[in-house]
Amino acid sequence: MLFGSTRDELRRGWLEAWQRARSGAILTPLETQIATIVALHPEYHAWLERGDAAVQADFRPEDGNVNPFLHLSMHLALREQVSTNRPAGIDAVHTRLAERHGAHEAEHRMMEMLGRALWEAQRAGRAPDEQAYLETLRQLR
Repeated sequence: MLFGSTRDELRRGWLEAWQRARSGAILTPLETQIATIVALHPEYHAWLERGDAAVQADFRPEDGNVNPFLHLSMHLALREQVSTNRPAGIDAVHTRLAERHGAHEAEHRMMEMLGRALWEAQRAGRAPDEQAYLETLRQLR
C-alpha cells in the first residue's frame, strides 16, 4: 500500500512527503519520487501546503477542476510502468516521446492514454487491456 487505504490517507502521504522534502529530511525512495514529481509542478506547491484543506478538497471535472492528487499519481504510475517496462514496450514509447518533447511532457501525453485505458476498463468492469493501451501510446507523436 502506498500510504494507506483511504483517499485521505493517500492524500496526506503526498502532503507529508512534500513537506519532508522541503524541510530537508532524509527521504525514502518513494518520498524522493514524490518530491521529484511535485517539484515539476510549481502550480500545485502553495495548494499542497494547505494541509487538511487540500486533503478534504473535492475536484469535480464538470466544474473544470483538476485533481492535483490524481495528476501527480498518474505521473507516479507512468514512471512505475516505464521503470518496469510493463506493458512491454512502454519504455521505448517513453524514450521516443521524451526525445521529441522532454520527459515531463512525454508523461503528460502518455497520462491521457493511461486515463482513457483506466476509464474504459472501469466502465467495462474488467482489467485494463495492456495491449490496446500500448497501441494507443505507440500512436502518440
